[in-house]
Formats: sequence, C-alpha cells, structure tokens
Amino acid sequence: MSGYRFLEHTADIKVKAYGKTLNDAFQEAARALSEAMTDTSKIKPVIRRKIEIEAEDLEALLYEWLEEFIYLFDSKGLVFSEFKVESIQQTEGELKLKGEACGEEFDVEKHPQRTGIKAMTYHEMKIKQSPKQTTLEFVLDI
Repeated sequence: MSGYRFLEHTADIKVKAYGKTLNDAFQEAARALSEAMTDTSKIKPVIRRKIEIEAEDLEALLYEWLEEFIYLFDSKGLVFSEFKVESIQQTEGELKLKGEACGEEFDVEKHPQRTGIKAMTYHEMKIKQSPKQTTLEFVLDI
C-alpha cells in the first residue's frame, strides 16, 4: 500500500510517505509536497518533465528530489500531479534517480494556493526500509 499523511509539527509541515518500494515512497513524497501546495486534483498532466538527480546517500536523494519540485514551482511556475520514479541506482559512489512528473503551469484561478513551501529540510528526516514497505518522514519549511 502506498500513500502519505501529514503529521503534527509546531511550525512547518511534517510528512510521512510510504510505499511498497523505495520508488513508490519517493513518488508519494512528491505527491504530498504538491498537495501541501495546491489541490492536485485540479492539475492536468499536460506538461511532462524528465527528472534526473544524483546524491551521495538516500537522505540527500530525497532532499534533492523534493527540492527539484519546489524549484520548478518557484522558477518556472509549474505544479505537478503525477510522479513516476523509474529507477534509483547506485553508480560510482552516488545514487542516481531517474523519473518524471506531469503537470501544468500554476494558475491562481484554477489552482488554490494552500501553503507556500520555502524549502525541503533535513530536519527530522527518517528513511526506513523493510522487505514489505519503505517509509519516509521529512519536514517542509514554510
């Protein structure tokens, strides 16, 4: 089973995302980020973006994955509703994620703005993997 939920946090947004695989959990983390920003049911998947990131460990990879969507919103005005992590592979001492996201340009009349996300953080970040499920916990700075 895959999904996410928002957890109690005093000042920011804390998320618990989970999936059967690491890829599934990363997809749910991105979905939670987008849902914190706007109503994803109103986002049409008309723009497809390939995403390729590298990082030294899983925590940094999660950070970079979510930070990419914050950057695309802030710099290009894009919001996403569909996420696909195609692969996460170890290559020459680094992890490499290949995936894609589908969405459209943010339109204030169509997409209700919920919470402005400033950045991804490492604060309270946890990644737990087992044969049956991967769980990610992270905090978004608002």
